[in-house]
Amino acid sequence: MPAVFISAFVSATLLPIGSEPILFGYISLNPHLYWVAIVVATVGNTLGGMLDWWLGLIARNSMKSVGEPKDARLKNWLEKWGPKILLLSWLPGFGDPLCLAAGWLKLDWRHCLIYMFIGKLFRYLTLTWLLTLVPDSFWHQLGHWLHLI
Repeated sequence: MPAVFISAFVSATLLPIGSEPILFGYISLNPHLYWVAIVVATVGNTLGGMLDWWLGLIARNSMKSVGEPKDARLKNWLEKWGPKILLLSWLPGFGDPLCLAAGWLKLDWRHCLIYMFIGKLFRYLTLTWLLTLVPDSFWHQLGHWLHLI
């Protein structure tokens, strides 16, 4: 279970590491721990996203010369969507910078945490379910091809 948490946490930072294979492998070996593994992965990934949020806030606070957005359209967009945009924090290549931007823009961390958690939970539920649709024979052939079996 620690591997599931660590891989999910690290994959939420700017490092390009996917946590889904570890989660799927763990669930395949321990199907009775399906929901526990999903929650552990979601918490790890959300905490990694909050680390990105915090780094964005630190970057913003360390750059005193940068002020609030002056563009009225940007301000209106942020007021309209705010932390809800972090429902998309699970998207590869887009989600991690989105979490950084949320911290940079000083969006409320509590709301960011909630929306990140919901988005990342949906991600893990969807991807794990899709992986279960792939026949076992495919995974065995892939293991042979990669010389893992």
